[in-house]
Amino acid sequence: MAETQGARLKGRVAIVTGASRGIGQAIAELMAHEGARVVCVARTANEGDHQLAGSLASTVAAIRSAGGEATAVAADISTEAECLRLVEAARAAYGRVDTLVNNAALNYYIPTTDYPTNRWIKAFAINVHAPFILSKAVLPDMIAAGRGAIVNISSGSAIGPGRGPYADQTVRGGVMYGASKAALERFTQGLAQEVAHHGGIAVSCVSPSQVVPTAGTVYHKLVKSLDDPNGEPPSMMANAALLLASEPAEKVNGRVTYSQQILKEFGWIETGTGRGVDTRGSGYSQI
Repeated sequence: MAETQGARLKGRVAIVTGASRGIGQAIAELMAHEGARVVCVARTANEGDHQLAGSLASTVAAIRSAGGEATAVAADISTEAECLRLVEAARAAYGRVDTLVNNAALNYYIPTTDYPTNRWIKAFAINVHAPFILSKAVLPDMIAAGRGAIVNISSGSAIGPGRGPYADQTVRGGVMYGASKAALERFTQGLAQEVAHHGGIAVSCVSPSQVVPTAGTVYHKLVKSLDDPNGEPPSMMANAALLLASEPAEKVNGRVTYSQQILKEFGWIETGTGRGVDTRGSGYSQI
C-alpha cells in the first residue's frame, strides 16, 4: 500500500456512519490521520452495547490517542429526524461539513418469502434512505464551499445472479441487501450528475474487491476469521474511500468502483485482485 501524505484532508470535516467497527472504523481513523476532523456515527456508543466488539467510544479514543480529532454521535439513522440531528451535531462540533461517508448498513440473511416487512423497510431506510437524507442535508455546505465529497459504500452483493435457468439454486437470503446496494449505486451516479454543474463536488461509490474480514462478516460466516487469507484488510477500503474523498472531483465524480481497482488505477497499490480487477463489477461500475 502506498504511503498517504498525512494531510490529504487537512481542514476538512467528515461524517462517517457505521464508524463503531469494521470498514467504517478504518475509514474514520484514516481520515483523521489525514487531517480531517471526524464525526463518528453509529448506534453502538460503548463497548458492551452490542453483541459484536466495537463502539464509537473505542473509535474516537483510537483517533485521539493517535493525535487526531474526532467526536462521537450516537444515532439511529433509519429516521430522518436522527439524520438531521447528527448533521447539526457535526456542524456544532466542527462547522461546515464537506465530506460524508455513507458506510452504515443493515442486513438480515432471510429468504424473501420469510422476510419480515418491518425489517426490510428498516434496512432500506439505513442502506438507501439515510444516504439520501444525509447527502441532501450536507450538500448546501459543500455548494457554499465550492468543494465536497460524498463516498457511498456498496457491496459485491449489488451484482445480481443474472437470468435463469439457474444451476445454483441455493437460497442465501441476500436479495434485500443486494437490491439496496444496487439502489445506492444508481443514486450515486444520479446525484453525481446533478451536482456536476457546481464543480468541486464528487459523489462516488466503492465496494470491496474481496470480502473484508470484520466482526460482522465473521459473524455472518462470510469469512472464516479476521485473518482469513481470502479476504482483504479493512485498510484497502479505507484507502479507497480516502482516495475518492481527496482526489479532484473531475477525476472521480460519478465513479462506481472497487477498492483494489481504484487504488491500482491511481497508483496507490501496484497489483490487485478480485472484483473490478480480474472479474467484472456491477453494471454501474462499467458506465
